[in-house]
Amino acid sequence: MHLRTQNWHEPVTLTEWLKRICSVLNLAILSVTCIIVVSEFRFDWCERLVGNYLSLSNDARPENGAVWDAGRHMVSALKSLDQMALARENAGRIVRTAKSFSDLAAQLGPGEWANLDKDRFRVLYLSLPLYLRRNVMDPVRLVWLLNGGATDRIVCEGRMGGMKIFFIDTQNRVVQQVDLDVQTLGNNGSRAVIPGTLDNAPEFFGRIYPASLFFTAVSRLPGDMRVDLILDTEDLLSEKGALDRVGVSNSAQDGFINLGFEFRHLGESRVVRVKAREWAVWQLTLVLKGES
Repeated sequence: MHLRTQNWHEPVTLTEWLKRICSVLNLAILSVTCIIVVSEFRFDWCERLVGNYLSLSNDARPENGAVWDAGRHMVSALKSLDQMALARENAGRIVRTAKSFSDLAAQLGPGEWANLDKDRFRVLYLSLPLYLRRNVMDPVRLVWLLNGGATDRIVCEGRMGGMKIFFIDTQNRVVQQVDLDVQTLGNNGSRAVIPGTLDNAPEFFGRIYPASLFFTAVSRLPGDMRVDLILDTEDLLSEKGALDRVGVSNSAQDGFINLGFEFRHLGESRVVRVKAREWAVWQLTLVLKGES
């Protein structure tokens, strides 16, 4: 019996090489490999399979590595940009809707910034009563800052109880800084009305005069003193009713003294309080004492 032995050593002839290459096993492996490669290019099943696996196991994998760090940094940067854009838009809205400096200071939180253009600053400044404008800034200095080319932009910063206003030139230098306090601005030009009569206001006690006597004394003052007595009469002119009495405050503050004008309208009394120049009020008081 003759058994055919298989030659397992390295083939030495080309025929032997071809026989081994074209064996059934090799051809089957090659065919399966080609089918897998072609189907992958055609249907992308391998990417889908890997993607589904990664998607299912995504929650269980730790978020480590440069890709995750870059993603977190990008998300953080986008959130910061959104917050900055929202803060800037909100600050612009506050500036546009503010009716006065005190209103603007009340809406700006501590450390919040807002750009205030020159025209808007003029509107807010001119909305102040005349006696408060000098508390903000010297008018002559302000004319130079707004119209003399010394200021490129105006920036305001909120703080507790007020705000700061910075006038900045083209070289980004602060040429003027104004610190506004809400209490100093008072009601910022809104009408100071006290329900009731002058008798209910302790500051006018002992210095209440009939309206006719008060204005008779005012008429005896020199013309320039009458003009400087009450700088802003808008609140008085806009009040309805008959003027009954006038009270003079017993104390002065920042060069001004409060005057209270008592009006009667439809059976009700109310006192409108305005500020007057201290030195003019003292002269008026001397005349009132002589009249009474």
